[in-house]
Amino acid sequence: MSDAPAPEEKLSYRLISGADDRAFCERISAALAEGYVLHGSPAATFNGSSVIVAQAVVLPAAIASADAAVATAVDDLEGASEDLEFDGEGHA
Repeated sequence: MSDAPAPEEKLSYRLISGADDRAFCERISAALAEGYVLHGSPAATFNGSSVIVAQAVVLPAAIASADAAVATAVDDLEGASEDLEFDGEGHA
């Protein structure tokens, strides 16, 4: 048995934030090099002394997995709705 720690599994989603500087850009670039893709638009705010930025990144496999789960749920709902009868009553 090995005493070496197991490699840490990559998170599916990360929100990287920090000062709007070269170090922040390097962190985003490193995430892209690790296989992450940008998710959504970056956000920026001013804290009174500097601009703070944030960017979400996700692993493409996480998106595919989530899309598959949604597709399965939709299929399940469509199958269930075929078994139901509409009685004409509704709620507004």
